Amino acid sequence: MKRNQLLTLLNQHIPFDNEEHQMWQDTLQFVAQNPDCFERWLAIGHVTGSAWVVDSSSQLALLMHHQKLDRWFQPGGHADGESDILKVALKEAQEETGLNDIRAVSSQIFDVDVHLIPANSKEAAHLHYDIRFLFEANSQIPLKQNSESKALAWVPYTKVHDYNSSPSIVRMVEKMKISNFFE
Repeated sequence: MKRNQLLTLLNQHIPFDNEEHQMWQDTLQFVAQNPDCFERWLAIGHVTGSAWVVDSSSQLALLMHHQKLDRWFQPGGHADGESDILKVALKEAQEETGLNDIRAVSSQIFDVDVHLIPANSKEAAHLHYDIRFLFEANSQIPLKQNSESKALAWVPYTKVHDYNSSPSIVRMVEKMKISNFFE
């Protein structure tokens, strides 16, 4: 079953707080009940993969200003049928930043988030069950944005909230603080 790897990773994940715990439970249920959970065409929602990319000095996070949503987020995107969500997150991070030398800090899930994608001219409103992994990259290598982003920036952890103060982004910064990535 294509979902076994993700279900195993989800079952190993320990949510950070009550909000993530609820989204983790919702994601476990969604993946267990939907064999096509990795397909973008699944109208109720689908699994996506994201990369929380930090620099090797552990002082910066890489954010992209999303073209369609007009907000700053971590790189990430649709699985398009791929069940290896770590692979999806890495591919999306490379495509959206132009960085090829990105390495996974761990193969374990870093964060789980469920968020509503608003309706647009191509699709109805739906949910993204976003599986996030922690990656590391060299912040000295030039970034190359693609058509999905308006801008890319290495942002000091202490300033991430100035770009996006949503609970899901703040939660990832808080996880970094507890993980001793901050000085």
